[in-house]
Amino acid sequence: MTQKETVIRVTDLVKNYGSFQAVKGISFSVMQGEIFGLLGPNGAGKTTTLEIIETLRSKTAGEVEVLGLNIDRHADELKKRIGVQLQAAGYYPGLKLDELLLLFGGLFNVEVDIQALLARVGLTEKRKAYYKQLSGGQKQRFSLATTLINTPEVIFMDEPTTGLDPQARRNIWNLIKEIREEGCSIILTTHYMEEAEQLCDRVAIIDHGKIIACNRPSVLIDDLLQSGFKKEAFIKPANLEDVFLQLTGEQWRDN
Repeated sequence: MTQKETVIRVTDLVKNYGSFQAVKGISFSVMQGEIFGLLGPNGAGKTTTLEIIETLRSKTAGEVEVLGLNIDRHADELKKRIGVQLQAAGYYPGLKLDELLLLFGGLFNVEVDIQALLARVGLTEKRKAYYKQLSGGQKQRFSLATTLINTPEVIFMDEPTTGLDPQARRNIWNLIKEIREEGCSIILTTHYMEEAEQLCDRVAIIDHGKIIACNRPSVLIDDLLQSGFKKEAFIKPANLEDVFLQLTGEQWRDN
């Protein structure tokens, strides 16, 4: 697969719920090795779009291909090659983290390096903890670990850092960048504009079921400035989060 190959192609995608049209004929593509962001207000259609591409929700019309596979005809084959991190995920409450990872490994028929997976998301010491004992942020990180079990070629993330403290958020950003450097393509949703600027090569802004802008974050910002937009207040080159991280460090914090 070449660097410029298209790994996701969405064409005229439509999703209706009765008379309500949640997604209104959107089209976009994601390239191999790219981090692509779907941005939009609540109810804009971004999560519905993501779930359709993941084969988790049916579409009303349009065409979607992932890794050259049509999602309608090759859903089972596709699921073996992608990873999905859900915004809210449920796991068997009576199983410990290492048992859950072995269970997921069995579903994909792959051997799991439990220690390495948990270390990547800062949960090494939680190996024998039950999922229900984890904090909200730890649950998010464990969900990311399960996403990596089958070494996916494309990963889908729905608000991957919601509920995380500043250290954990920055470390998740670094991990996402590392995963991309290993050749994986990532498509994510987020409500954090700083996160989109830091991570995404390109973003599509969705509103009322339509894509209203799609480009590199820097290009979209430059276009806004060229239109005459000016902030009323001077923006300092650092913010309170930078102060917080400088004083407390960037390591994982759980206790």
